[in-house]
Amino acid sequence: MDVLLDNTDIFIRGFQNTLLLFAFSAVASLILGTGLAMLRVSPVPVFRAAGATYVTIVRNTPLTLVFFFFVFAFPLLKIISQDDFTPFLGAVIALSLYTAAFVCEVIRSGINTVPAGQMEAARAVGLTFGQTLTSVVLPQATRSVVPPMISTFIALLKNTTIASGFSVVEAGAIRDYLSERGEDVLVGLLWVAVAFVVLVIPLTLLQRVLEKRWSVAR
Repeated sequence: MDVLLDNTDIFIRGFQNTLLLFAFSAVASLILGTGLAMLRVSPVPVFRAAGATYVTIVRNTPLTLVFFFFVFAFPLLKIISQDDFTPFLGAVIALSLYTAAFVCEVIRSGINTVPAGQMEAARAVGLTFGQTLTSVVLPQATRSVVPPMISTFIALLKNTTIASGFSVVEAGAIRDYLSERGEDVLVGLLWVAVAFVVLVIPLTLLQRVLEKRWSVAR
């Protein structure tokens, strides 16, 4: 307990940034992933190809390389002013774009569980492709999408630790600060692991509750 109590400031700062990284990246990846899923099921071949290309490339690229590009190379493109660009922002962009590929596949799989007749009926009454997806297909796909989506976000939460290698002070960087203070690093890492378990448990319980409720509803 001494390692935890004597270094409370480090743990609080680290996990505060971890939760911020997770929150921003989860929202951004959900929005982008939904857009990519719509491209993946679009009747326009060019859109389907664009969505498939993005997902294939990003899912097969190591997350560390994605971080490296957006933390070190992306600022050189001067799309965003270097004064406004921070390693934290680069980490959010990297996590969002990477996770969006997995979110896309989860949503696309959920869409595929909806009977094709639902979409055909919606189009028959005059709804556009976008209206059909948002008003008919996606609401029905939610039951199939939410449980695996939570698993994707649990993976995102753990992936935030990679940001510590790119000058972002979060949970993954706690080890370095403990080492500088001469603390027992192994004990510190055990506390970090415990904290992640505590953060993941509510998501896991939510996943099980939704699976149980919706399996009964079916």
